[in-house]
Amino acid sequence: MAKKTDIDILIASQQTELDAVLLYQKLAELVKDEEQKKTLLSMAADEGRHAAILKGITGAELKPKDTLAKATAAMYKIGGKKLLFPFMSEFEINSFFSYKKFFTKYPEITKIASDEIRHGHLLAEMLK
Repeated sequence: MAKKTDIDILIASQQTELDAVLLYQKLAELVKDEEQKKTLLSMAADEGRHAAILKGITGAELKPKDTLAKATAAMYKIGGKKLLFPFMSEFEINSFFSYKKFFTKYPEITKIASDEIRHGHLLAEMLK
């Protein structure tokens, strides 16, 4: 199997960011707390900006897929945020480390990475 190039990895990240837009929009529809709804919609907008930054690097024209949003919504309906948000918080924070190796070559990725850390903390805050 051929080794993935930086661009291959960033295209996959671009897809994840696009899919996260739908995920956070869907969660915003499900939460009852208005402040949390606003936070989730703001996170969705951030993810859209991240996808745009990555598109500027990759040049890839991608479409968001709703599979992750639907699965996440189902998990939320079953277990609520206490089940879902710790996992999502950890994923967001760990995304920083996935992006870190690209900081030197693509400095614009540092903004994405810092947002991911912030998203992780916001999700953890919503559990309180």
